[in-house]
Amino acid sequence: MLTKYVQKALEKAQYKNLEDGSWFAEIPGFQGVWANKSVVEDCRQELVEVLEEWLILKIRDHDPIPVIEGVGIKIQEVLAA
Repeated sequence: MLTKYVQKALEKAQYKNLEDGSWFAEIPGFQGVWANKSVVEDCRQELVEVLEEWLILKIRDHDPIPVIEGVGIKIQEVLAA
């Protein structure tokens, strides 16, 4: 579930090669999820890490998580026995 969600989010990522030669990436609709590295693959990897951390915070804070092309993350609380 999480892997599929991250893959769908990355399909929406937008990359820009900046004037200094570095790469900037962001995912529209995911406020604060961005990365900047000198190599595009490093930028992509950092974007994945930032997205994962963003998701953990959303889950922890019970904030809404956007659905991407029908793929969402559903959190269910489990009661201790």
